[in-house]
Amino acid sequence: MAVTVGVPRETFPGERRVALTPRACEDLKKIGASVIVEQSAGENAGYLDEHYAARGAEVADRDDVFASAKILVQVRSLGANPDEGRSDLARFQPGQTLIGFGEPLTATRECADIAAAGVSLFAMEMVPRITRAQSMDALSSMATIAGYEAVLLAAITLPKIFPMLMTAAGTLTPAKVFVLGAGVAGLQAIATARRLGAVVQAYDVRAAVKEQIESLGAKFVIIDAGPAEGQGGYAKAMDEAFYRRQRELMKETLREQDVVITTAAVPGRKAPLLVTAEMVEAMAPGSVLIDMAAERGGNCELTRPGETVVYHGVSIVGPLNLASRAPAHASQMYASNIVALLKLLVKNGALSLNLEDEVIRETLVTHDGRIAHPKVREAAGEPVEEGSPVTADLASNR
Repeated sequence: MAVTVGVPRETFPGERRVALTPRACEDLKKIGASVIVEQSAGENAGYLDEHYAARGAEVADRDDVFASAKILVQVRSLGANPDEGRSDLARFQPGQTLIGFGEPLTATRECADIAAAGVSLFAMEMVPRITRAQSMDALSSMATIAGYEAVLLAAITLPKIFPMLMTAAGTLTPAKVFVLGAGVAGLQAIATARRLGAVVQAYDVRAAVKEQIESLGAKFVIIDAGPAEGQGGYAKAMDEAFYRRQRELMKETLREQDVVITTAAVPGRKAPLLVTAEMVEAMAPGSVLIDMAAERGGNCELTRPGETVVYHGVSIVGPLNLASRAPAHASQMYASNIVALLKLLVKNGALSLNLEDEVIRETLVTHDGRIAHPKVREAAGEPVEEGSPVTADLASNR
């Protein structure tokens, strides 16, 4: 009998994405999985119940989805939906598997509750950043959407237009955009701002991304505050002395910008402070700062998550859940990530947890009634040592 994958409707306020699209449901049939979808689960993303039914999925109410599914897939599981998501705890059944964003490094209480329910949680934030797992990297998928949406939000907020225009009424100069951070979100922001006709500059602590920035038509700004490249070419977490030096050097750059987009966020940690109130004061009235790290406290000292603050004539926007602003494509990309992971977990129509597989082992947060991931246990104040019961239990399930 095929393993059943359940898709509950998202309950986080304002969340418009859905974990599986109708096409993804058809893809799962090829690996021996059937799909049951809650009524209206995809409606906010433009995917109607009849679309799911046409692809072979069953449409049912929420209780039936939780009762029938061996595997549940969500965009926001309990840890990323701590208020509304708590009502689903009573619906879980021991032995079920849950896949979704779960904020495991900060939502340790919620992870413990999921573990106590006997549910194995795979957190999409924990997918290792290795070549083999790129197709499952939901953080990068959502960052791609968010980078695009951040620029559109800036364009709407700025009292100027982005492109240069030569008209009978005179020449309009292009907007100047500065992107802080050239990860996935930052690179997409650079590309989008360039497409809209802005003159774009960008900075990243990793000098190695200079070529990527310039390939998109932007100028790489050199602000030498010291080496900041970690293992695997990703930015490493820096100390406050580094960021203080960085802020001092950045002030003059910000003075010239119409739009500043900050993207520095580290999963499980407060976002680093990159832009102070003093730096904002140096910006021209009417300019805009979009803080993409607002959900983690913000890169700007003045950011208020979910609000727009006007300070000395500068609009500081702290958007939340940017990826949900384009729910159709965000859901499409996220569903592809979920399907790629499920192809690793489902063999011959049955769930199979091979804990010798690095992707499975690193993504698994709760298992066998307890928090299983060492980093999450450490965050919860429960360090794991070799030979501990948790390690032994994981080994016994290989």
